[in-house]
Amino acid sequence: MIFRFDILAKPTTTCENPSMKKRHLLPALALSLFAASHLLAAEKTLRIGIEAAYPPFASKTGDGKIVGFDYDIGNALCAQMKVKCVWIEGEFDGLIPSLKVKKIDMALSSMTINEDRKKSVDFTHKYYFTSSRLVMKDGAVVDDQYASLKGKNVGVQRATTTDRYATEVFEPKGINVKRYSNNEEIYMDLAAGRLDAIFADTIPLSDFLSMPRGQGYAFVGPELKDPKYVGEGAGIAVRKGNGELVSELNAAIDGIRASGEYQKISQQYFKADIYGD
Repeated sequence: MIFRFDILAKPTTTCENPSMKKRHLLPALALSLFAASHLLAAEKTLRIGIEAAYPPFASKTGDGKIVGFDYDIGNALCAQMKVKCVWIEGEFDGLIPSLKVKKIDMALSSMTINEDRKKSVDFTHKYYFTSSRLVMKDGAVVDDQYASLKGKNVGVQRATTTDRYATEVFEPKGINVKRYSNNEEIYMDLAAGRLDAIFADTIPLSDFLSMPRGQGYAFVGPELKDPKYVGEGAGIAVRKGNGELVSELNAAIDGIRASGEYQKISQQYFKADIYGD
């Protein structure tokens, strides 16, 4: 015969001071808030607008990946700031409007810092500097006043500093200015004979001249360095009034230059230092 003894445990009650419960909860609550704040920081995302048709600063590979100096610098800045970045492509003349409607948080696309653009957006300090110049058939000669270009067709990218210069200086001299969405379209029309010259920034034009498609062409005429047009250099544009992001980006630019990461990236694309003085 098996005897089973059921031992009934008498419920016990504890009298705990309510204030003690609160004290126990406070450290846990603080820990949760601390963890949540770090999680939010880790998940901070910046949307970067870029025009991927401006080699060697930004272009696309055959399989659709963005490559170039601007792209690499942007990723280096994101790593320096410890934030996640998402790249959003768009045409150059649509980047500032995209900032205004909050489609992107910043535009990193070789955008020259000038007084006209400062009315619409805020800028970081420069991350490189370039002048502007004409490219024509090898052997062409252009004087400082561009007299020989009268009646010629000159291609520029729309909504750029070179577009502004062409509007204010070239067109009054009887030069036909044709505007394009990007430099790639200009190169194609030059090759097809629909253009006599390109007027653009010297750095991408140097890249063009170094390639097989640039053979038979050369820089001509004066080099444009007037701050009224070429500004202070290329900077990163953000929405007007976002001083916090400007400060963070400036610190990141300084950081990658101090660490040598900037120079490492630059040497992959350029023979000389493009940061400027």
